[in-house]
Amino acid sequence: MQTDKQLGLFPEIEPYQQGMLSVDEIHTIYWEQSGNPEGVPVVFLHGGPGAGSTSAHRQFFDPEFYRIIILDQRGAGRSQPLGEMRNNTTPLLINDLEQLREHLNISRWLIFGGSWGSTLSLAYGEAHPERCLGFVLRGIFLCRKQEIDWFLYGMKTFFPEAWQKFAASLNYEEHNDILAAYYQRLKNPDPKIHMPAARAWGTYEGSCSTLLPSHETVNYFASDTVALGLARMEAHYFSHDIFLPENSLLDNVYKLHDIPAVIVQGRYDAVCPIVSANDLHQAWPQAEYTVIENAGHSVWESGILSAVIRATEKFKTRLSTV
Repeated sequence: MQTDKQLGLFPEIEPYQQGMLSVDEIHTIYWEQSGNPEGVPVVFLHGGPGAGSTSAHRQFFDPEFYRIIILDQRGAGRSQPLGEMRNNTTPLLINDLEQLREHLNISRWLIFGGSWGSTLSLAYGEAHPERCLGFVLRGIFLCRKQEIDWFLYGMKTFFPEAWQKFAASLNYEEHNDILAAYYQRLKNPDPKIHMPAARAWGTYEGSCSTLLPSHETVNYFASDTVALGLARMEAHYFSHDIFLPENSLLDNVYKLHDIPAVIVQGRYDAVCPIVSANDLHQAWPQAEYTVIENAGHSVWESGILSAVIRATEKFKTRLSTV
């Protein structure tokens, strides 16, 4: 199938099946299937945590070849309750993927994840390598303390104006622990308190996500549903070291060495700096590693978008006999 000449996206499609899967007494997650019902399964894991998925994410995959599974993780997007932090941990997200895989009667699937989606992809793969046909990973985030500190403080090196707005609602003493200050506001049940904090967090991240300014990206990140899910989940996961042992993703990546993988990274990614992708590739030399020299973090930057779609196309040859 021919893709869009400008961006490389496949044509817009609608799901052939959608549903809500109850995964515990609190959470119900949204899922959908599109593309070829008899095709090779691929699951798309969105970023954040908490950012949710969109219809455009279906367009990364050839709908004639792939059975495209998209979900919104706990607390995100169309999953319910939005922004819910109770019973929300990385191991539980991994269990949700297994519940969904079994619900859809899928034996193995290709894993596609960017930013936090790359984190969850690695965590899921290391827990269930036998279920993974391969990986397409973008904007690598290993959720180490230095990466979280960079997000909260280091990005002001390149985006001082965005950081100043991010910190503007905090008093001077709270600047010493921005995460704790925001987490307290975001946990507050009063929308007059948690929504301004969520919008400020989303605006900050959106402002730093592209190499060149993108009002569209900032507006998307600052929109109510995205901002609330994103800010609450990120503050929650960052405050708890993503509920995994320190450095566990790198320490356990040897479990994935025999599974094909493509890593795509923007050279000037300010949200998830390239050092993490480099560290991952050093620990996983079998993975194909592509650096996009004129891109930041967002998957919608043309070089990154072309590279991840090129990866999904390349996997068609590898997976055609599955």
